[in-house]
Amino acid sequence: MAKRPQVGGRAYHIMVAQGEVPRYVLLPGDPGRVPKIATFWDEAREVARNREFVTYIGKYRGVPIGATSTGIGSGSTAIAVEELLWAGSDTFVRVGTTGALRRDVRIGDVIIGTGAVRWDGASRWYAPPEYPATAHWTVVNALVHAAESLGVRYHAGVVASTDSFYIGQERPGHGGFLPPWAKGLVESLRSLGVLSFEMESATIFTLASIYGARAGGIYAVVANRETDEFVPEAGVEDAIRVANEAVKILYERDKRYK
Repeated sequence: MAKRPQVGGRAYHIMVAQGEVPRYVLLPGDPGRVPKIATFWDEAREVARNREFVTYIGKYRGVPIGATSTGIGSGSTAIAVEELLWAGSDTFVRVGTTGALRRDVRIGDVIIGTGAVRWDGASRWYAPPEYPATAHWTVVNALVHAAESLGVRYHAGVVASTDSFYIGQERPGHGGFLPPWAKGLVESLRSLGVLSFEMESATIFTLASIYGARAGGIYAVVANRETDEFVPEAGVEDAIRVANEAVKILYERDKRYK
């Protein structure tokens, strides 16, 4: 069917079958981060690999869990979420990196997203700009609980999602190019209390809300735009640990209140 393409009963892009992936799925952008996430599990195996999409399934502390890479930005992320929903998953935790906008959000800290500024492209095809991109409260609660239980320093609040790593985050492009409309983006977001830039959460949150699923996000702070620091892997392991533990917390909550 051209309207919902499949290959041998598998979703066309992420190449998973219905029922193959658990309901709880972590969503890193980087395909290389999927096996790293799985090193914290009791057991893990790769079930699909196609383009930027790599999927592992396994168990974390006895809880069925999955991880699928989304690639960078909203276009491929929307594809991953759509096809995971089709496969039967309904609870998503974005696990990524981010650039903080405030001095007090330090390199190596983690941010727990409660909502996202919708400066992405894909979510605009799903809902008008007034529609909020909000994380599900149960996922936020689980992430906060997990961070506190693991002793991980965290901040919770709104992030800004943009498909543009350079101009859309007020970074000069080639040759120092920075159009007038991109100047002042960082300061305007900072004045609104936005914690950081990232590139996928607005899409994930919007689609999850529309489809009655649940989503949240945790981001390792690898850059700070106020102090001009950049440490590529800072806080990544902490973000992964918190995300895995949050799935365990959600699983136990869901058993109690199903």
